[in-house]
Amino acid sequence: MILLDATDLAAARPGRQLFEGVSLTVSSGDRLGLVGINGTGKSTLLRVLAGRATPDAGTIRPGRSARVVMLDQADDLPAGTVRQAVAPGAHPEREWEVDAILDRLGIADLRDVATDRLSGGQAKRVALARALVEVGPGGGPDDDAILLILDEPTNHLDIDAIAWLEDRLASHRGGLVLVTHDRHVLDRLTTRILELDRGSAFVHEGGYASYLEGRQLREEQAATAEAVRKNLAAKELAWLRRGAPARTSKPKARIESATALVTGRAQAAARKGDLPLHIETPRLGDQVVELHGVGHRYAEGPWLFRGVDLLLDPRERLGVVGPNGAGKTTLLQVLAGRVEPAEGRRVVGSTVSLAIWDQLGADLDPSVRVRDAVAGPARKADWSDAALLERFWFDGDAQWAPIGTLSGGERRRLQLLLTLAARPNVLLLDEPTNDLDLDSLRALEDFLDEWPGALVVVSHDRAFLERTVADVIVIDHDHDAERLPGGYAAWEAARRARGGAPTAKPSKPPASARPKAAAGPAAAGTAVPRRRSASTLRTLTKEVEKQMRKLEKQRSALADDLAALAGSADHQRLAEVGHQLAEVESALGAAEDEWLALASEAEG
Repeated sequence: MILLDATDLAAARPGRQLFEGVSLTVSSGDRLGLVGINGTGKSTLLRVLAGRATPDAGTIRPGRSARVVMLDQADDLPAGTVRQAVAPGAHPEREWEVDAILDRLGIADLRDVATDRLSGGQAKRVALARALVEVGPGGGPDDDAILLILDEPTNHLDIDAIAWLEDRLASHRGGLVLVTHDRHVLDRLTTRILELDRGSAFVHEGGYASYLEGRQLREEQAATAEAVRKNLAAKELAWLRRGAPARTSKPKARIESATALVTGRAQAAARKGDLPLHIETPRLGDQVVELHGVGHRYAEGPWLFRGVDLLLDPRERLGVVGPNGAGKTTLLQVLAGRVEPAEGRRVVGSTVSLAIWDQLGADLDPSVRVRDAVAGPARKADWSDAALLERFWFDGDAQWAPIGTLSGGERRRLQLLLTLAARPNVLLLDEPTNDLDLDSLRALEDFLDEWPGALVVVSHDRAFLERTVADVIVIDHDHDAERLPGGYAAWEAARRARGGAPTAKPSKPPASARPKAAAGPAAAGTAVPRRRSASTLRTLTKEVEKQMRKLEKQRSALADDLAALAGSADHQRLAEVGHQLAEVESALGAAEDEWLALASEAEG
């Protein structure tokens, strides 16, 4: 059944067109993903579709007997407890469902906490729980009449909660419209993509993959059109330069057309080019940031982690994973020097220039223009600032806009930009993908791919982890900030093989939860490890090569010691050096085997 029909929708903000000419129909079973850079009006369009905002133009016709349920980032929770906010006046027979959803989203222990005491991330998860409870568990006769509209539902969820949410949404029989930066979610759930791009709308049938193909084709066509325009412009420019006497015999329309060609530009062409930051990144010495026997807890509460020994490499690519509440952000704050550990010590190298981009971001003066904020108060913005702004989708007009006119997503993107513009050589990122659009995520990943500094990132975004990190530190009930090689894919494959989804601490299911409901629709089968990216393989190969060089030096030194001891009567020392040499030879052989395996994987 048709749940919603929209025709020629348009919306604008002062001095800027968000979108126009948007027409779409959503029926039961449709899975529509909405993508576009921050500031193109995605959240505005969702609110228009839900009937919470009025478009500047166009019409919305809801389907007969259709019901809309929306998760809006701008929603505030009502006063009262979490349980009351999630399901006000719920029938006792549905309490098991409420408890099961709260448990799956990692907020079961907050059910009796007042909503005004929640953190921002907790409040967002409660709002998501409220929307899911309103939709219901599925299987009812009217389920196909529900249009579920979700704005960034995966924000503030851990990896297991995201996987559970995917299963829940996949079983929804009604219509689904969602905005998300999570490419795994888009790839699995969507059957159609609506792309907003600089005021225009493009529909891609077939889901996320078709969107990528369609966008690439459009950009290639735009590049071709731009090449044709430049060729015509060159000819028309030569004609214009022939002087006024030649132009007097030409029609006025020809002059206007030539001028438009010369001064025009390809609006739809992709903005490409390397970020102008790599060559200005200060060089790191051998000592970066070290943690020795570090542990932390707040007040007299339980220890989040203890005995952490960590030495960051100058080309570190390290992820921090685990469930919400495990202590990931705290570990990052300790690395940044913002939190003094309860035990142990932190050592920082003399060449370190550290920057951290956390979930709060830098405070921004709404009266300052974007380009001036990037340049800072000590100098004027130059070409490199303009190039960086362009690469992160702040075009000429947006660069001169006051920060107060930016959307929430655009401000988040600007905060990232300010962090990178500081030219750090050690970068700590705490949930960098929250509130960022897909284009900004790809730009960030491209930057980190060749960036010569050390990176530590806390994230629940599976695609981002797969692209950017080589190893992970796991903080959960089974791992006390333990470093595991192979990145996210290896960790995920190992824990799925064990059949477990580790929690931050031992927890019992709610007493009122029914066993069947509390278990939820768990993912079936064992996850297959994804192919590691070229950047990850290059990083791992460099690390192995570094290890091999170190072992070769040790072997050479031990061989010299052994030669010097030839004929010596110190048989104990001879045996000791010989044993050490054998151990180094064995380690070197293992490293060479690992190098060959990485080379084979890269070639495959």
